[in-house]
Amino acid sequence: MPIIKSLLDADFYKFTMGQLVFHRYANVPVEYAFINRTKKVHIPGFVDEGEIRAELNYVRTLRFAKSELHYLRGTNEYQDRMFKEDYLEFLAGLQLPEYNLEKTDGQYKLEFAGKWSEAIYWETIALSIVNELYYSHFMRKLSRFERDKVRAEGVRRLAEKIKILKRRPDITFTDFGTRRRFSREWQDYVVRTLNEELPPAQFRGTSNTYLAMKYSLLPMGTKAHEEEMALSGIFHGSDKEIRASHNKDLQDWWDEYGWGLSIALTDTFGTDFFFRDMTARQANEWKGLRQDSGDPFIFTDKAILFYERWGVDPKTKLIVYSDGLDVDLMARIADYRKGEIQKTFGWGTNLTNDLGFEALSLVVKLMKSNGNGTVKLSDNLAKALGKPEDVERFKRIFGYAGTYEKECKY
Repeated sequence: MPIIKSLLDADFYKFTMGQLVFHRYANVPVEYAFINRTKKVHIPGFVDEGEIRAELNYVRTLRFAKSELHYLRGTNEYQDRMFKEDYLEFLAGLQLPEYNLEKTDGQYKLEFAGKWSEAIYWETIALSIVNELYYSHFMRKLSRFERDKVRAEGVRRLAEKIKILKRRPDITFTDFGTRRRFSREWQDYVVRTLNEELPPAQFRGTSNTYLAMKYSLLPMGTKAHEEEMALSGIFHGSDKEIRASHNKDLQDWWDEYGWGLSIALTDTFGTDFFFRDMTARQANEWKGLRQDSGDPFIFTDKAILFYERWGVDPKTKLIVYSDGLDVDLMARIADYRKGEIQKTFGWGTNLTNDLGFEALSLVVKLMKSNGNGTVKLSDNLAKALGKPEDVERFKRIFGYAGTYEKECKY
């Protein structure tokens, strides 16, 4: 049975970003690359190249069903039509572009190139495939009884999380675990169980669009680093133009979605630059911020100070924390400066891949846009991406002086 059975089995932000890209930058050429940040693990030793090809090839045969497009047409909490008919018509005819897969230096080199409006959908799909194939390698070596023990351990750990969360109704969260899940079946079980065991005010939904449709949950997502990275390649004529592309992305997003989806991702070129670049009007209008790297407690301090500097009451704003979370860290963040700013969590790998195996830190990132190399600086230098000379140039352009570096857990 194929791992990906529907093109909806992807993070919701691929569709919200996908529509913006379709409306503004559809034909921009881009290149994505698969990156294994867990360097000690050589994936070709565990996952057969033919298996990956078979899964990727099957995905290229998939098309959106009419029922799936009908679902997307109705996914909106804030306005009559989040997804416009021209975009839905585009999705109806979409075939994901070709890929390049080869082995290099003991790792897989997996790349996706093409028009941005088409290649954008590979990211979470490809990650789900590689992750599940990796863990299935170990599961196939076990007896049926041993596989049952693995699942039982996953159930035990999930039950412990739910027990803690029931004591902490102030901790609200969304499933962000599609990209590095243990398997499609396990994420399905986790989402169904959370939906049955926790109130909707606490378990707010899932980023997995297919599971949101299946269980009548709210599909949730913010936006990803790739937008700002891509615009720096599109508006690349000078250092000044690259710097201005950051706020251009904020303006594009607001024009497309307004207040309803106005959670800004802060760390693409460093949060310190973001807080210098976001205007007073944007600080007032946007719903809140997403913290995806660095120290979450320092980020909380900076966010509160940022809003106070613009005369905005931090209590009216929201932070979505999404970096390397587990239930203990979520509790500590929730207790820190409690009541001074609203908080919620996008809970990923530790939620959907906690059955006793070590989790991998795998990503698919945008490497080129409009022929130009892209850069992600992050608030954690271990997550920085780009050619060394491009990284140094972008540090200069965005006044980046961060020194925080911590190994990527997920």
